[in-house]
Amino acid sequence: MVKETKYYDLLGVKPDASDAELKKAYRKLALKYHPDKNPNEGEKFKQISQAYEVLADPKKREIYDKGGEEGIKTGGAGEFHNPMDIFDMLFGGGGRRRGPNKGKDVVHQLSVSLEDLYNGATRKLALQKNVICNKCEGRGGKKGAVEQCTTCKGTGMQVHVQRLGIGMVQQIQTVCQNCRGQGEKINAKDLCKQCSGKKVVRERKILEVHIDKGMKDGQQVRFTGEGDQEPGLEPGDIIIILEQKDHPKFKRQSHDLIMNMDLELVEALCGFKKSIETLDKRILVISSLPGEVVKPGDLKCIPNEGMPAHRNPFEKGLLIIKFDVKFPKPGIIPHEKLQKVEHLLPPREEVIIPDHAEECDLVEFDPHLHGSAHHSRGEAYDSDDEDAHHGHGPGVQCASH
Repeated sequence: MVKETKYYDLLGVKPDASDAELKKAYRKLALKYHPDKNPNEGEKFKQISQAYEVLADPKKREIYDKGGEEGIKTGGAGEFHNPMDIFDMLFGGGGRRRGPNKGKDVVHQLSVSLEDLYNGATRKLALQKNVICNKCEGRGGKKGAVEQCTTCKGTGMQVHVQRLGIGMVQQIQTVCQNCRGQGEKINAKDLCKQCSGKKVVRERKILEVHIDKGMKDGQQVRFTGEGDQEPGLEPGDIIIILEQKDHPKFKRQSHDLIMNMDLELVEALCGFKKSIETLDKRILVISSLPGEVVKPGDLKCIPNEGMPAHRNPFEKGLLIIKFDVKFPKPGIIPHEKLQKVEHLLPPREEVIIPDHAEECDLVEFDPHLHGSAHHSRGEAYDSDDEDAHHGHGPGVQCASH
């Protein structure tokens, strides 16, 4: 049981979220609230970056789960990195300046289906970007109309000195209000009519994004030099982040595909033949061997029917099938049928019942009706048992082949 859930709430995940779920949640929110896309959401961007920084680190997460934000501060883990550094770590430097001669990269997210990643696809993405105004050639006005700002002397910044006391002063640097940080000014009558002195204009750009077979969720497609243009700087890149949509049948795990298949009890005991439609619309037929019994939770696989490897599409992973056996609906089996079934099945294990044993009746249990009463009874024991059970619970392991 975690002490508080603020960081989990910021990322929109549950306290038992996996590393992959944390990463996916942060990636969505970071792109949504990045200062380049939402200049007024800087504080929100900072909060989600700090939450991810803590929860993505197993040691920090353990400290937070036990002691909350106060535990992070007192536990020596309260020093946070720059939110942009967290963003860069996940997106490979997208959105940051890489030196004075290159503009910033622009990051966009593209939602793709599992079929797109399996078969390959081409998607068109429309976006708006800044391009240098062709009428004034990026000057912002007529030739010779641009003058150095006299207030900041071309620096774009102003320094104010504030006296704090005897012999103590403080220097505060702010953006020059006269030129708005540009370091230069143009008279209103000489402004370019097309860009209004901004030197750049907005232009609609259509990008063709080629999705190769085997690409993964979160993989990047980079368009070099297609970012926003700015006078005196080489354009940055446009980076497309692929976001895989959930599929109703298949779940991807690295190069493997995993699916569930329901079997009737007769199929599990006496054999079955089933068909599977693949992501490229082929039909596969599978069947069990004569006399082979399939148990609930059994795993089988079909080699070379999983996801293709990126840039080596002829090599594929496994198609893993997990079987769920459907038992008859609740009710009483007729006596004559019961005897036939019992005759075919292995004999019951003999149970020796002591003379002093008591017989009880089984009744149906509804967790919804009994849940509130159980919870109220359990609260009396929570405070005593919390430390003993904290951080432990039943686990699930997958069979390996």
